[in-house]
Amino acid sequence: MLLTQAEVIELTGYQRPSAQIRWLDSHKVPYLIGGDGRPKVLRAPLVERLGGVPAVAVKPEPRLRF
Repeated sequence: MLLTQAEVIELTGYQRPSAQIRWLDSHKVPYLIGGDGRPKVLRAPLVERLGGVPAVAVKPEPRLRF
């Protein structure tokens, strides 16, 4: 659901949260600031933005008893 800290670093190219936030703002990537001061980025909007299709949870079909 959320990118890991390592993925945010890879995405932005920065390790410091303040630099990550500047990069995310400049690229219009939505995020929230967590209690630890680090940006929290949802995975789904990034996947869609890059042209991918977000993974959809597959519901198991009901098992009917005959």
